[in-house]
Amino acid sequence: MRVDIIFDTICPWCFVGKRRLERALAQRPTVAAQIHWRPFLLNPDMPEQGIPRAAYLERKFGGAARVTRMLNSLAEAGKAESIDFCFDAIQVTPNSVDSHRLVQFAHRHGVANQAVEALFQAYFVHGRNIGDRDELLGITEDCDLSADEFERMLNSNEGRGEIYLDNAQTHRLSINGVPCFIFENAYGIAGAQDPDILVRMIDMAIEGPLNDPLSSLRPHGDLVGKSDHGTRQ
Repeated sequence: MRVDIIFDTICPWCFVGKRRLERALAQRPTVAAQIHWRPFLLNPDMPEQGIPRAAYLERKFGGAARVTRMLNSLAEAGKAESIDFCFDAIQVTPNSVDSHRLVQFAHRHGVANQAVEALFQAYFVHGRNIGDRDELLGITEDCDLSADEFERMLNSNEGRGEIYLDNAQTHRLSINGVPCFIFENAYGIAGAQDPDILVRMIDMAIEGPLNDPLSSLRPHGDLVGKSDHGTRQ
């Protein structure tokens, strides 16, 4: 079964959603899921060096009280999924384009899921700046990939255009928040949904495609369901 996950590497709800999808798939052990990670840029105009975390949160969500409530909610959701969010360790909200390029690179070598997990752990648990190239090269090695090969990619424009093209295509689908899960190019749902809901989506995809499926995530497809927990642009 093909499962497209539209996500950003700096979205905490995407980390939660990844865990919940894993729990859902564990309830359907006969389903061989082929995961395709699709980039979504929450901050397409982010400076290459990123911006200080406190300033970003204030600008994005408005007010310390609101930010505190949001982070507390995320921390509780994370605990339920064995994620030890350490938001205080994050000093910079990075530009996420190069981290998506690492996922591209890892996909070619069949370890995209491992790379996404490593990026989430690095950023949300250890506070590492995943917009920094040295950090990304270290994560590349953590995934048993060639840091030299990925560095050559970073020093070129390889993959960059595809990131922006995929991001634009996603927006043409009227997807304005992540995570978003699409099963078999036919059944989609936004938000870090509970595993039971994702299981129902998996079962619907097993039963058969819609008459008008989301073939290749084309712009006029409709998404089934509505957003629950997620990060909006």
